[in-house]
Amino acid sequence: MSNAFYFNLILLFLVAIIALEVLAKKLRWPPAVAQLIGGALIAFIPGLPAFEIDPALVLEVFLPPLLMAGAYYTVWHEFRRHLVAILLLAIGAVLFTTLVVGLALHSLTPALPWAACFALGAIVSPPDAIAAKAVLQRVALPRKLLVLLEGESLLNDATGLVLYKFSIVAVLTGVFSVGGALESFVWLSVGGMLLGAAFGYLVYKTIRYLHDTELMILASALPGWLCYVVGEHIGVSGVIATVTYGMMLGWHQHEIMTATARRRGTAFWEILIFVFESLVFILIGLSLRGVWERIAHADKSIADYGLEVLLVLAVVIASRFVWVFTVDGLVNLFRRQAAATHGHSSWRESFVKSWAGMRGVVTLAAALAVPAEVPGRDLMLLCAFAVILVTVLFQGTTIGWVIRLLQLKATAHERTYLNEPQTWARIEQAQYAVVQQLAYDAQGQLLHPRLLEQYGYRQSLSDKHKNEAVLPDDIRKAHFNVVLAAVAAGREELLKLHRAGEIHDALMHVMERDLDIQEIAALHSRG
Repeated sequence: MSNAFYFNLILLFLVAIIALEVLAKKLRWPPAVAQLIGGALIAFIPGLPAFEIDPALVLEVFLPPLLMAGAYYTVWHEFRRHLVAILLLAIGAVLFTTLVVGLALHSLTPALPWAACFALGAIVSPPDAIAAKAVLQRVALPRKLLVLLEGESLLNDATGLVLYKFSIVAVLTGVFSVGGALESFVWLSVGGMLLGAAFGYLVYKTIRYLHDTELMILASALPGWLCYVVGEHIGVSGVIATVTYGMMLGWHQHEIMTATARRRGTAFWEILIFVFESLVFILIGLSLRGVWERIAHADKSIADYGLEVLLVLAVVIASRFVWVFTVDGLVNLFRRQAAATHGHSSWRESFVKSWAGMRGVVTLAAALAVPAEVPGRDLMLLCAFAVILVTVLFQGTTIGWVIRLLQLKATAHERTYLNEPQTWARIEQAQYAVVQQLAYDAQGQLLHPRLLEQYGYRQSLSDKHKNEAVLPDDIRKAHFNVVLAAVAAGREELLKLHRAGEIHDALMHVMERDLDIQEIAALHSRG
């Protein structure tokens, strides 16, 4: 097929994303579910060739920006507070699932080598960051539970991919060393963190000197890919390098980026992540045809693999429940000693944590990358796809219902933070203090009376209401409704001047931008 054909195919995917997003909202499905089904239907369009996915390319293109976006918005204080619990999921649960799947599969099919069984376990063990984000952003959860699941999704891909690589090497060479594996895992993790930190430090020191907004956005986004590519090239974890860089950028972006770069950068990332997340699930659906055709030409039919597939599915789901409930139970038993790092978990939280184990692109890419000479490759492909379909279509569509059934609700942050009125009181006190100093010249003559009056009014109003839970709606809404009405009147007059040919297009866009900023600020402040 020509390059033009593939370009047209990408255009088809983008149109499909819009249609499937609308359909998902109509049916109240998670968009990931509609996109996966849509991709599968596209794959079987008559005349369309089987779509071959390069697993290494998929990981390099899609995984870094999606990981970085998740890391960028990670709340560092909460992540650090729950780091032990996150690692128990991101490392412990993945190791446990790999082990249990390997043992169960070998007991059913003793002819399959141990290493191949554990390779399949490693393929299906890590819940997917993209699938988790796509589902979790549409549900309301207790804050601690959300931090644990989002933190797990950032780190568990590294564990699964490391286990997968060691298992495949063991299958092909027949050699496996536990000590060597642990040593390599530590190096991959620490090396990844150091690499990500190095990129983060470099960006922190240089980006403030890029006075062009577009260059700032590009210079902050590009290292997300570079961390992953360089990390994989030099033999450390590209996943951990990317996550480390994303967390550093998210922490320091308030200091090093201009307000314009932040606003435009946010818009850029929102569109990019939306398109990439959607394309990932469409590509997963598209790969169904290739997997189907491979299995159809294999020595065994799909029906012959039924028992093994059902066993792997059951073990993958059940093992997460066993691990989560066991760990949470032990922590609750000794919660006095462990409360500082893990905290108390109710059985309802443990159930939702266990249910939120959707698999996705990493599982698919790992399965597709299995060398042809590895025993049981067809079984690995079929099991990987079955696990993705069941966890995304079943668990992904029902997690909201499970949360409502268990009556779990979103909670506030665990530590005591200043509320909105208290924060505004501190900000506007600082602003008023500066305006008081700059409102007079060296001789003490008042130069900016309106600014002094404006900031003095803001400071007195916020100080008056600083001990209330929220700013009074009647005062705030009335004030910003007037501001919005003034903006609307200004926009109407600007359009009249432009339509009458009295102002140039360039000035029209500049003035419109200023009115847009005023409107956005007023809408945000009004609530």
